[in-house]
Amino acid sequence: LATWDSEKGLNGSLQERRLGNDLQGLTLKVVTVLEEPFVMVAENILGQPKRYKGFSIDVLDALAKNLGFKYEIYQAPDGKYGQQLQNSSWNGMIGELINKRADLAISAITITPERESVVDFSKRYMDYSVGILIKKPEEKINIFSLFAPFDFAVWACIAAAIPIVGVLIFVLNRIQAVRAQNASQPSPSASSTLHSAIWVVYGAFVQQGGESTVNSVAMRIVMGSWWLFTLIVCSSYTANLAAFLTVSRMDNPIRTFQDLSKQMDISYGTVRDSAVYEYFKAKGTNPLEQDNTFAELWRTISKNNGADNCVSNPSEGIRKAKKGNYAFLWDVTVVEYAALTDDECSVTVIGNSISSKGYGIALQHGSPYRDLFSQRILELQESGDLDVLKQKWWPRMGRCDLNSHTNAQTDGKALKLHSFAGVFCILAIGLLLACLVAALELWWNSNRCHQETPKE
Repeated sequence: LATWDSEKGLNGSLQERRLGNDLQGLTLKVVTVLEEPFVMVAENILGQPKRYKGFSIDVLDALAKNLGFKYEIYQAPDGKYGQQLQNSSWNGMIGELINKRADLAISAITITPERESVVDFSKRYMDYSVGILIKKPEEKINIFSLFAPFDFAVWACIAAAIPIVGVLIFVLNRIQAVRAQNASQPSPSASSTLHSAIWVVYGAFVQQGGESTVNSVAMRIVMGSWWLFTLIVCSSYTANLAAFLTVSRMDNPIRTFQDLSKQMDISYGTVRDSAVYEYFKAKGTNPLEQDNTFAELWRTISKNNGADNCVSNPSEGIRKAKKGNYAFLWDVTVVEYAALTDDECSVTVIGNSISSKGYGIALQHGSPYRDLFSQRILELQESGDLDVLKQKWWPRMGRCDLNSHTNAQTDGKALKLHSFAGVFCILAIGLLLACLVAALELWWNSNRCHQETPKE
């Protein structure tokens, strides 16, 4: 703004230099870092300068068109966003701005207090939060899932109840037959043998008939109790089976950061020395933090100074999450894009979106362009242009469904063959057993007929 000379005094004005409503005719140097879908390399023409595409590039183009400036863009030499080093200098895009090699920096760069102390930021053009990228659980095949609604003890009691009730009915039927014989009345024919009594009980249990002539009060009490028992068991089984099949199609047991911190089967981490890494460090080491979730998360993330579970860049973390048994903690917009564009739709995004911050355009400290950029960003937000750009890069109706394996299916889902494999196995076993018994009966009857044939 001005300089001070001991002889001439103040040289210049302390009033802030204000620009007009545009930057017409200016060419700005822009530094960036590749981060899908914010900044990506476009298909380049041989001999032409490298071209870029992405959400941040679309925002920059909209601002350039609105303000009338041109720009030259290049990548940060070290490919980093910007972190303060031990010698108090900064690397990455922040270092490029401090050293005045660039006028502004744009990518998925978050607004943090540490960065705002050395550079200026525009108003946020997109909200920022942390999500969890995790591989979708593979569907477990259990051909005997039809037995899942009841545990083994319940099935054992049901299996034991059928012959017990059958024996009781057989005994009561024999008593009734003796009484009928003494009274010179015709004896009941149904359930006269033990196996027929058990068959009647089994038929009533599977709700396929099995009725018999019930004359005595005791028999009526037994059959009435058995029918009521059968009604309750079948209703409970049907309801529990429907619930079991619904739960089996629901999400991963890990839904939130709390769930992630309480389990030990899946490792998790983030990018070393990133804003997310520093966030978990600050929350996990804060003695005033009441929620011990962050302490547990930081204990795993910082294991061996981050060498065990953390990665060097987001692309590595996404690849590691796709392989399975690893959860990548990163910006929810980045991991959502990775899930939406995954060829196999094998990953999903979960989490309760912690660390709500924002993305902004970084400029040199004291830059006269800051207010202009902030004003135009607010205008883009109010006009809905930013929402249109977001829908372009994060389509909600894409090939991959972000809600898959995270919420119950609201429109139903067809049962697959393996869900009924156990039913077909039972049917096949019954048919084979029937054929075997029929063969044995045929063999037995043929031998009896052969033995009873008189010799000539």
